[in-house]
Amino acid sequence: MKLALENMTKSTELKEVYQDAASNLLVAICKHSWQRVTQHLESEVLTGVFPHRSFLYVMGVLTSNQKLFNQGEKACWEEQLIQIAVKSVQFLNTNVWSKELLQALTKPDQTQEQPPEKAFLFAFYGLVLQAEENSATVRTHLQTLLETSHQWSKQREGIALTVGLAAAHHLDHVWAVLEQFGRSAPIKRSLHSFSPKGGASTALTLLTCPRPPAQTSEDLWWKWTSSTILLAYGQMAAKAQAHILPWVDNILSRMIFYFNCGSWDETLKQSFLTAILMLVGAISRNEGAHSYKFSQLSQLFECLMALMEKEPQNTLCSSTLEQTIRIISSLCKLRPALDSEKKSRLLSICLHSVLALPGLDALEKHTCLFLEPPNVQTLYSKASEALDEMLQTFITQNPTADELHFLLSHMYTWLASEKAHERQRAVHSCTALLKFLNHNHYLDPKEDFKQIGQLMGMLGILCQDPSRATRRSSLQGLAHLYQLLRRHREASTVDTVAHGQLSQASKDEAPLGSSGDQKATLATPQEVAFPKDRIFQLGSSQVIKEVTKHLTGAELTDLIWTAIDGLGSSSTFHVQAAANMLLTAIQEHGAELETVANLGRAIHLQLRCGRIPQAQENALRAITLLARNHTPALVATFLDFCVPLDSHAFQLWRALGAEQCVSRQVLAVLLSWLQERPLPIGASDSSTQPKEKAYLRSLAAMNALHGLQVTREFRRAVQEAYPQLLLAFLTQTHYILELGLPTGPQPGQQAPEADVPSPQRTSLQALKSLLSSTGHWQDFAHLELQGAWELFSTVHTYPQGVSRLARAMVQNRCRQIQEVLRQLLPSLQSQEERERKVAILLLTEFLHSPAFLETLSKQDALDVLAQSLRDPSPEVRVLSLQGLGHVLFHPEKGSLLRGQLPLLLNGLFQKSEPVVECVMGTVSDVLHRLGACGVGVQCLNVAINARSYFTDERDRIRAAAMALFGELVAVMAGEAPRSLRTQVHQSMVPLLLHLKDRCPAVVTQAKFAFYRCAVLLHWPLQYTLFCSLAWERGLSARHFLWTCLMTHSQKFSIHLAQALSYLHSPCHHIRTWAARFLGYTICYHPQAVSQMVNDADTKLLFCTFKDLKKDTEPGIREFATKQLSFLQQAAAKPQ
Repeated sequence: MKLALENMTKSTELKEVYQDAASNLLVAICKHSWQRVTQHLESEVLTGVFPHRSFLYVMGVLTSNQKLFNQGEKACWEEQLIQIAVKSVQFLNTNVWSKELLQALTKPDQTQEQPPEKAFLFAFYGLVLQAEENSATVRTHLQTLLETSHQWSKQREGIALTVGLAAAHHLDHVWAVLEQFGRSAPIKRSLHSFSPKGGASTALTLLTCPRPPAQTSEDLWWKWTSSTILLAYGQMAAKAQAHILPWVDNILSRMIFYFNCGSWDETLKQSFLTAILMLVGAISRNEGAHSYKFSQLSQLFECLMALMEKEPQNTLCSSTLEQTIRIISSLCKLRPALDSEKKSRLLSICLHSVLALPGLDALEKHTCLFLEPPNVQTLYSKASEALDEMLQTFITQNPTADELHFLLSHMYTWLASEKAHERQRAVHSCTALLKFLNHNHYLDPKEDFKQIGQLMGMLGILCQDPSRATRRSSLQGLAHLYQLLRRHREASTVDTVAHGQLSQASKDEAPLGSSGDQKATLATPQEVAFPKDRIFQLGSSQVIKEVTKHLTGAELTDLIWTAIDGLGSSSTFHVQAAANMLLTAIQEHGAELETVANLGRAIHLQLRCGRIPQAQENALRAITLLARNHTPALVATFLDFCVPLDSHAFQLWRALGAEQCVSRQVLAVLLSWLQERPLPIGASDSSTQPKEKAYLRSLAAMNALHGLQVTREFRRAVQEAYPQLLLAFLTQTHYILELGLPTGPQPGQQAPEADVPSPQRTSLQALKSLLSSTGHWQDFAHLELQGAWELFSTVHTYPQGVSRLARAMVQNRCRQIQEVLRQLLPSLQSQEERERKVAILLLTEFLHSPAFLETLSKQDALDVLAQSLRDPSPEVRVLSLQGLGHVLFHPEKGSLLRGQLPLLLNGLFQKSEPVVECVMGTVSDVLHRLGACGVGVQCLNVAINARSYFTDERDRIRAAAMALFGELVAVMAGEAPRSLRTQVHQSMVPLLLHLKDRCPAVVTQAKFAFYRCAVLLHWPLQYTLFCSLAWERGLSARHFLWTCLMTHSQKFSIHLAQALSYLHSPCHHIRTWAARFLGYTICYHPQAVSQMVNDADTKLLFCTFKDLKKDTEPGIREFATKQLSFLQQAAAKPQ
């Protein structure tokens, strides 16, 4: 010890290094005999002469080194140090001692680390001032100390420590010194003349104001004075302890002022946070803090939010973020509580500051060039922990379901983030909060959760996140939420049972508890057992199924809405996961949902933007499952998407009827909507608004039925509902004609609007599709080949169109006539005239069908028609009267009509074209009225007379003749005698060639007659034949027709002769078609042709093909060239 003391103060070339070595020897001795050392140190300090730095060094090491003393020795040393300070008070008024003290405190440090003697001296100086009773002396020394340089961080911290220790016994005077110092000229200059009159409300503005850089040595001397003052206020609060509460608002106001007005940099920021931490720590240690209301909290929160917003968003180099969030957590425990708006903003900023940071790899790249790079992983972990603790503080201070919903609602955006690391962080924080609530029963079990379904939906989606960590956290979060929710549900059940038992006990004679054997057996909420391990071991889909079992209807709806919203995400996994969860939820609970209309509407909107096939399939499958229990609601909703019916809505409709039993119900509901046909807008018998809505719904139902009847899902249901659909479509077509809606694009319409089919066209197309898609294509062909669909385009010709359709059904022996007949009988009693009109039109035509009497007896039919004679509609009465006059009810009329046929046929020889045309029309009508059995042998005369006019020069006569022939063949299709068949064979080539007639009416009648002849002759491929006649115009169609004729007819010579005769036709197109016919025949049957044609016929062929080589159509010229060459080669060969 003597050696150490002798060398501690010795001056050598090594200077302080040598002295410090000797001092360390004394420190080592202190471990064995600390009391002797401290006594010697005390004697050296109290000599009246300012002690040598070596003694201060030793005292600094003893004070700062925690390993030298045990707990008792440490307390004794601190107490001795206080006593030394008390005894040193006398030296404050000694100028030499005071000057040396100040000189030691302001001496520049050789390194960035503050030497132990200097650190100790600041603390010792504070203890001495603390013990000084003379306030003037304290103020003088503090003012002198504050006027020293504030350039170095350790210097600022030391000054603040001294001020704080002095404030322990001189709080008022220290406050006054700091106030006076803050108003001094150097401080005002250092603050760049910023006025504090705006207070804390100007925090954001002041933080973003440009600060001119300090350039002079004097500026550097005072630049960070604000930092020193902030630390001094913090030390005041820390050292004042129990006396600090009345001063908190004043201290906070000054801290906020200097923070706002000081030179903004990392130094000011760290000083501010350090000072606030000390203040908050002092408040939290004070038991009476919760009885105070701190008026400056709001402004302090503004500063903290501004500080976090000012932080760089792409780096993490310090613990500033962690410190700020921990300060906020502590402040949230104080009064007054934050209002919801400010709390929301504060929470959003905190979440953004932590969750929006780049990934750890990116953060580490930003610090790779630092000389001493920080541990980014540790910094982020601590910031994340601070955020979790802040959320837990919020819920602890206000343990309600509303608060939980408030906190979670701010995390939903982050849970749905497109960035994987943000989702992972958000779900980690969310899970931590749920785990905290699950393990600590803060929430009232009687209080219902709010929108808990949305949270479950978000976590359920994240259970399928590409990140394994996110999936694991999400599953854990769902498990904790499940246990939390189940605990609340069980608690509610327990309360209900307990209430019931108490009520029952009150009715019993013996009160509860009157017997020692009667004990409460109900478990408390905390005692309810849960299978903890099981839920944590399930997969994502199993967890979702298990969790949804405990949701209320509203919560389940929220979960489903979350899944539907997820379908619109830009993230592929998010969309797929949302679709999976939607399907799972509806599979388990679809029947429990009460309102599905909005859900269906939302799914449609999401499908319009969808791009992932599997997700779309799952969403459509969910619609299929919903349709099992909610068909009417979904149909009503989807009707809104049917005007026009886009592809996405069409997918929904198909999904709606994917199950056979549901498809029937869908059709039934659509038919009911279709039949909601109000009067046209402007009718006088009621208001327009509800009618307009029903009118649109009726059109929408029409569009839906039109699209669905050809789909695989609805094919069988449409077949079964054919009679109802036929009547409904016919009635709807008349209804649309009544509405008088536009039939085509209107002037000024945009292209997409112009492409939308008109309601009239849609209703007619629906009728056509019904016939062609349900196996009734023969009826469709009947009208298509006759061009009869145009009859449905006006109200005046509409009855003729319905009659033509009914006649086609009769002539084709439609198997559905009986079912249609049963359906139309109730329609005759309908309140709508249009329905009665359609029914009577069909009924009067069905009188010609043999199946009619299988459904109704003659008497029943007469009664129905007689009742219709009293119908309010004149048209219905007229049609009923015509029906009552049918041959079926008056067989004698058949004989009269047959007797008139010869006379009528004689009228065909009249020269007047209108008379002949009228006679042909009358004969056709007579044939229709008589039917196959009634015409008998007179059919041959009719056929011969009609065929004789096929080559007439008059267009209308040719058309009428072919129409008559076609009607005859149609009537006699099932009972045709051999003689008629011969006439049919002889008519095939003329009818085929007149398909190129110059008159469109002749072409139409030739098509129909040719088709009816093929049906009578039982040609195969009748549907293909119909299609070729109806729509195909190319060479392939012509060749097919020629093939059918030559394959199924044995009248080769007659056909060839007829074709040769048509080479003389005045019509160019017919001559060309005849030449083609002969060309095909020559190519495929050259030997037969050579045997049957003479020289004159050969010359005629040569001339014809030479003329065709000059045709304007290239295909005709090429054909003629080839045929001419073939004929020349054939003629050159020996016979």
